[in-house]
Amino acid sequence: MDKQPGKIVLVLGANSDVAKEAIKLYIAKGYNVIAASRSTGELESFAATNGISSSTATIANAPAASIDIRYFDAAAFDTHEEFYRQLPAKPHIVLYAAGFQVTNEQALVDWEGSYRMIQVLYAGAVSILNRIAMDQDNDHLERIIGLSSLSGVRGRKSNFIYGSTKSAFTQYLAGMRQFLFPRHVVVNAIVAGYIRTKLTAGLNLPESLLLEPSFIANAVVNAGKSFVIVPGWKWKIIYRILKTLPESLVARLP
Repeated sequence: MDKQPGKIVLVLGANSDVAKEAIKLYIAKGYNVIAASRSTGELESFAATNGISSSTATIANAPAASIDIRYFDAAAFDTHEEFYRQLPAKPHIVLYAAGFQVTNEQALVDWEGSYRMIQVLYAGAVSILNRIAMDQDNDHLERIIGLSSLSGVRGRKSNFIYGSTKSAFTQYLAGMRQFLFPRHVVVNAIVAGYIRTKLTAGLNLPESLLLEPSFIANAVVNAGKSFVIVPGWKWKIIYRILKTLPESLVARLP
């Protein structure tokens, strides 16, 4: 792997299973990581377990791979400006991986669950990424990556509330990609299928289609210039089918 000593990766929603695997890969490449989440204690345990040194000074001055753990609440929009202002260094790469999910059945009768998904999966991303994108003083921003989902490709009766947040997020990233093109900042949407994570642990999903967090993380860390990146050959086929399937057939899907 190419080493990238001194470069900064900001991971938002860093306690997600995919984010933690991505952090390990970024550290292995020599990046310094600012890991931001509400679950700072769990991130500290993760860093200790994986032998990742934690040092704010190292992050700011940059020679060695290390992690700086920060508190970040995607749904606390009024804290985002201060959070970004207090970062020890401006990021070269930003990964938005914050997650929250309730079943469609629950979301239909529980507005708080629906609203929380909207806040974490879409509105929170817009709030913090707008601030990052509009920071003209950060002249070394290279890339913004969003962890999206195939659930947002077409509306389906089994998950259309969750899917709508991911669809909105993908469209936001598409526009942000165009907006940042003159500054040569690459924007990627990782449009993932089913992932074996703590969020999907209670769902009845086909085993043959489940992907490991490490597999998705590898796609994140090695993202190229393409906008939509669909990890896994089976999911690439499903993505193409979903994009072209007539609405009359989509209506028959679960």
